[in-house]
Amino acid sequence: MFVHSSLSKLGWVEGGPETVIAGLRRALGKQGTLLLPGFSFSTVTKEQPLFDIRHTPSCVGAISEYFRTMPGVVRSWHPTHSVCGIGPLAQHLIDRHAEDETPVGAHSPLRTVRDLWGQVVFLGCGVSPNTSMHGVEELARPPFFLREYYTYQMTDWDGQVHNVRHRHHDFRGWRQRYERLEPFLARGTELHEGPVLEGRVHIMEARALWARGVAEMKRNPFAFVERIIS
Repeated sequence: MFVHSSLSKLGWVEGGPETVIAGLRRALGKQGTLLLPGFSFSTVTKEQPLFDIRHTPSCVGAISEYFRTMPGVVRSWHPTHSVCGIGPLAQHLIDRHAEDETPVGAHSPLRTVRDLWGQVVFLGCGVSPNTSMHGVEELARPPFFLREYYTYQMTDWDGQVHNVRHRHHDFRGWRQRYERLEPFLARGTELHEGPVLEGRVHIMEARALWARGVAEMKRNPFAFVERIIS
């Protein structure tokens, strides 16, 4: 299970991120594996191309940052779209991310979640921040996607620094509209929705998410973006 989240949209939570993570792990059970983003795309940039797998924080919310620092959590090797995980399959899910030159490439944990018939959960944040759609775009290859490479200085768990080239998403002139995927998913089987505290939770079956997204983008490459009018 890969979880996007917004603590503020849930209202007051006693214990904060710790309570949320504990609830997710309890729901998954001992055999379940929990993944959250360790994304750093807003702080690790072409102007500041420095990533330290040990210390670079997640830029996508308090829950993901708390999870990143928990004992036993592992993190994938990627400068802008790393993934953190805990559970029996966590290491397997993150192990090959270093082989990708793109954020959600063939070895991304998000694609592996799809291959293992996992789920993508949106906890309080709505379905717009759907990073799996970057992987969908990599498969569909729309004309506005993946252009130039950048070189990052990446520090590993042992403190060794490596220069690594990665290819960027390039949405200049376009706005992501990933919430448009929702109508293509069958409610009750491919998409589940319900209340959680003061927010809502959406659960997408990852395999359906990818299949529906790719099919629609093959038909219409601009299905999930809109032109920015300046």
